Amino acid sequence: MPPSSRESAPSSEGAGFDLSGHVALITGGNGGIGLGLARGLARAGARVAIAGRDEAKNAAAAQELADLGAEVATFRIDVAHEEDVVRGMREALARFGRIDSCFANAGLGQPRPFLEMTLDDWNRVLAVNLTGVFLCFREAARHMVERGGGGKLVAVTSIGALHGMPHEPNYAASKGGVGALVRSAAVALARHDIQVNALRPGWIETQATAPARAHEKLDRSIRQRTPARRWGTPADLEGIAVYLASELSRFHTGDEITLDGGYLVF
Repeated sequence: MPPSSRESAPSSEGAGFDLSGHVALITGGNGGIGLGLARGLARAGARVAIAGRDEAKNAAAAQELADLGAEVATFRIDVAHEEDVVRGMREALARFGRIDSCFANAGLGQPRPFLEMTLDDWNRVLAVNLTGVFLCFREAARHMVERGGGGKLVAVTSIGALHGMPHEPNYAASKGGVGALVRSAAVALARHDIQVNALRPGWIETQATAPARAHEKLDRSIRQRTPARRWGTPADLEGIAVYLASELSRFHTGDEITLDGGYLVF
């Protein structure tokens, strides 16, 4: 079955990064990395669906994106629950009529030493970070296949999947699993002209990393090891989000793109 609907390979000239008319759904899009992704997509002209559990943060993010001129709507979704994801996708489709890209960014960290970790600790993190990505990808892909015309699925992993994390083995395992899911979905969905990729951020300034930045020794170590000599910010992910949502990435699939200021290579 040939990949069909989008007629020919896109040109690198013209409006390749113009996302006018494009609808992007971002889970965990109300703060941190997710809001950074949403800002980039909004600035490129996309209509944005923000999915998150905190309605106050959803509203604040929506106002910020609206101030950029974006058409935006919010949906309360807990990605760890199948019925929430199915309902949320249905509501987003009712609001916008289509979903062209789904950014599965919602994540959870729950540090605890390996020997003290309970099964509940383990399962909760995997339910959000791995099962949640699967559910969002599956529901978005079902819509894209039924509609025709291809689409984009993007997950957020972490360089933590490549390191030993003695206090967060559940987090590391979940992010490693997302990488495997991305590669598998990329193969399964290629014939439908759906590209599936992951972003692998390094040390990014967010609310979740505030304790690490406040730890003087750790903060200094991270800066010294990073060739860019700074922490990343959510704004550093805006451009790659637009690329992965755009037609210019149509032959790019099954990849994990690292954005870490050179941390892994130094």
